[in-house]
Amino acid sequence: MKAAAFDYVKPKALLEALSLLSEAGEDARLIAGGQTLLATLNMRLSEPSILIDITDIAELKGISLNGDQLRIGALVTHTAIEDSELIAKHAPLLKAAAPHIAHRAIRNLGTWGGSLAYGDPAAEWPACSLTLNAIMIIHGPAGERRISAQDFFIDLYTTSLEPDEILVATEIPVASNDQVFYFHELARRHGDYAVAGLAAVAKKQGDSLSECAFTFFSVGATPVMATSAQNIVDGQKIDEALIAKAVAAARSEIEAIADITNSAEAKQHLIGVLLERGLKHLIS
Repeated sequence: MKAAAFDYVKPKALLEALSLLSEAGEDARLIAGGQTLLATLNMRLSEPSILIDITDIAELKGISLNGDQLRIGALVTHTAIEDSELIAKHAPLLKAAAPHIAHRAIRNLGTWGGSLAYGDPAAEWPACSLTLNAIMIIHGPAGERRISAQDFFIDLYTTSLEPDEILVATEIPVASNDQVFYFHELARRHGDYAVAGLAAVAKKQGDSLSECAFTFFSVGATPVMATSAQNIVDGQKIDEALIAKAVAAARSEIEAIADITNSAEAKQHLIGVLLERGLKHLIS
């Protein structure tokens, strides 16, 4: 199957892209890496009248350190994140997550902003952004607005991004020296969508963890944070009994959703497996 006919434009500036987006309304689609959009076009799941190619817009590019915030432009590719020294130093969770994203050819083209805007609950970046307290920087007709990752992901493939808005960049607080992290996903084969995954960070003091953030992905309609488990672990000595209590809490509070190949019960079980492994890694 081939994509339906559409017009194509490639603006050079953010304001130009916003103007085009406003004029075309819901008949327009933005394209950058295109790793998701091109597939939906070819299957005619999406039939826009116009594609707006944003890859030349400088405001959407680059990784930079601004005080205690790490800014990642929407057009930064998965590979650029994987290879960035700034990311490795100030957001090591992202460095750990990047190799899990599909395969090298896709990572070379796919973008940070595209993944976030698409809101796939099985994707790595939405879960990482939630775990790291990311702030989404969005531009639209009314100017700039900022929204936390906690409020950005609303439902399955649904974010708070309006049709006439563009995700420009994301700001993430830099990691502290006492922060530890864990990222892992369980999949049938490397590069497949995860059956279940966990992105976790915490501050480590001796044998206890504080300021914990445990975010599971590919288990629900959005990435979901295990708040009850976090509260159980926070500030307490990590031992087998506490781990078992946290695992039970996570399985209880997160209602897993089945997919076409994995049951809800299997995902519910894997939530506990991942959290147990994660806690042991964080405290090691």
